[in-house]
Amino acid sequence: MSDEQPDPGDKGRLIGKAGDAVDSVAEDSVVARESAGQQPEPDKQLEPDDDVPEEPERILIVGPAWVGDMIMAQALFMLLKAQPHPVEIDVVAPRSTLPLLERMAEVNRGIFFDVEHGELKIGARVDLGKRLRGRYQRAIVLPNSLKSAIVPFAAQIEQRTGFRGEFRFFLLNDIRLCDKRRPPLMVDQFASLAQPADKPLPDPVPRPLLRADPKNITEVCSRNRLSLGRAVLGLAPGAEYGEAKRWPAAKYAEVAEHWIGAGGQVWLFGGPGDQRVCGEVRGKLSTERRLLVADLAGKTSLLDAIDLISMCDQMVSNDSGLMHIAAALQVPTVVVYGSSSPAFTPPLSSNAEIVTLSLPCSPCFKRTCPLKHLDCLNKLPAAQVIELLPAPSA
Repeated sequence: MSDEQPDPGDKGRLIGKAGDAVDSVAEDSVVARESAGQQPEPDKQLEPDDDVPEEPERILIVGPAWVGDMIMAQALFMLLKAQPHPVEIDVVAPRSTLPLLERMAEVNRGIFFDVEHGELKIGARVDLGKRLRGRYQRAIVLPNSLKSAIVPFAAQIEQRTGFRGEFRFFLLNDIRLCDKRRPPLMVDQFASLAQPADKPLPDPVPRPLLRADPKNITEVCSRNRLSLGRAVLGLAPGAEYGEAKRWPAAKYAEVAEHWIGAGGQVWLFGGPGDQRVCGEVRGKLSTERRLLVADLAGKTSLLDAIDLISMCDQMVSNDSGLMHIAAALQVPTVVVYGSSSPAFTPPLSSNAEIVTLSLPCSPCFKRTCPLKHLDCLNKLPAAQVIELLPAPSA
């Protein structure tokens, strides 16, 4: 996936830099409502029996910066849209997760906030909040940081919901608690914020469901000279979080060798930071086998990756954002877990298989192995994954 910035004007759904286009969005919304017939003409008087559409509750979500977390947040969006009254959802998101909102049917608009992981930018957050004043009745803050709650507070949104986090009691007025001794699934945590604090979650919680774009599939396949003549195995050997989530490249190469030998082809997925490990996987194969491997790391946008993954017959991935994308596209996936836990962030799909050694030292949730051996991944054989793969079929 490339790190390119999405077109802020695409389909009228994405706003540019904080403050650059918020006002134009308000104008566009008025035009859209008028063209849809939702407002009477100035000289028309409404009769008592006229069917006046109920004004939607407008909710602002402060979204996560991690791809997997934003996908899991879709369960919250689904529950909000399922409420008996109309709801309109806008989501504040950074560059890393903003494009995902284009593929979520529940989201009205994504609001781009130009901030990287860990950046404070208090002034910019306050400025964005001020520009959003008067637009929303409710806000839900998904990250636990203090800075994440600044925008809704500055926007003077009446109800501001979120979990107790970094000393932000004065920024939120509907604070929820999470028992860290027995943490629920992350998707359940997010989904619970759609409900009043004393109301139980629905059972089951809805699963994320991303949309692919058939037109873009054709274009991106042509651009990257990809053919669907052989069954496609997608491999995602990277993990932005850290090496303690990355199954060794040599193991992925064994899986690729098996699939190609059985008549299939392999597509390697990842962002710019995954180019090295994807290159290692391809480099461990014979020259003949490499002809059937497309290394797409760093060569696609996030939306391109979504569309290409949707065309895979099978996926093998670490616990990463690409794994959650595959699950939300209902692509059959085998997921390798190391330092993280499927009890917290599992693939939300009935088409997924989980592989883990469940060592006494795991899950540790560390970026690097604190014991320096990484046994949870190094000792997990490729055969354990291969046996879960079907035979490729053309």
